[in-house]
Amino acid sequence: MTRISDTRQRTREAATKIVAAGRRPHELTVDLIYAEIRQGSRTTINDELKLWKDEQTKVDALAESLPAPVASAMQAAWAVAVEYGEKAFEQRRDEIEAEMAAALDRATVAEALLQDLRAEVSALTAQAEAGRSELAVVRQELSGARELGQAATQRAGRAAEQAAAERVEAERQIQAVREEGERRLQQLHAALAEKEARLRDDLARATERLEGVQRHVLLQVSEAREAQRRAEEQLAKAVQRSERLAAELEPLRTQVTAMDTQLTRATLDQAAMQAEATQLKAERDEARLLLANSTGRLQSAAQQMMELNARFGALSALQARGKLPRRLRRAGGAPAAAPPDAADKP
Repeated sequence: MTRISDTRQRTREAATKIVAAGRRPHELTVDLIYAEIRQGSRTTINDELKLWKDEQTKVDALAESLPAPVASAMQAAWAVAVEYGEKAFEQRRDEIEAEMAAALDRATVAEALLQDLRAEVSALTAQAEAGRSELAVVRQELSGARELGQAATQRAGRAAEQAAAERVEAERQIQAVREEGERRLQQLHAALAEKEARLRDDLARATERLEGVQRHVLLQVSEAREAQRRAEEQLAKAVQRSERLAAELEPLRTQVTAMDTQLTRATLDQAAMQAEATQLKAERDEARLLLANSTGRLQSAAQQMMELNARFGALSALQARGKLPRRLRRAGGAPAAAPPDAADKP
């Protein structure tokens, strides 16, 4: 036989499965759940589905009012608490149901024993009825014997005396059988009364134990409700704490946004400076190349100047000694005399 706890648990699982498939919680009906699990009464499914919808409504409202990480953590904590409470309640209810089943088994055994005793009493009553029937037959036979005795009295007195003696003996035996039957019947009634008393005592003890179990169950339910109330208080404190943290988080978010803006600007400035430094480095390399070229040309011009000065000095010395070649004289004469220190200048 399927237990109610299984029906309630499977109702919750089916509701979660249907919602995960795309249906909304308020669209769930008892028929949809029953078509999914195919067990339990519709009243039980309806009650559990209402509880599940109320829980989903509270969880959704709480999730909308809290930040996503806090809402996820609270949902996970709530799911763990609900699962633990359901397991504890199911375990305790299984124990109680086992005790009740044991008590019912003992009551069933006692009732079967009572039925056996009643059957035995019925059998003894039937035996007593049979004895009464035999007594009636004997009485009928005795009546016939009396008639025969009366008829035989006329023939023989001894036969009448013998018949009277036999009648007395028969009545004595019948009385003994009757007394024995009544004695056995009284013994059976006493045994039945004693067994009934024991059964009543067992039934009273079982009832008392069942009442104690019921009181214990009520105490467990009260403790579970108290634990739920404490959990709700802790949840409210957690919600307040999360609201306070959210309020403290908003200025930090503003500061982080400002720092991100400054960091972006600094990154852009750094990129511009790097581009400018690259351009300056290129210009510096180009200037170095131009300087090297100019230096080479300047050194070449200086070398040529030194060579011309040397040739001019040599010509001046030849002219001073009158040894100037003829072709230079025909071309234009000797060059003008240089100053005394011209040959010493570079």
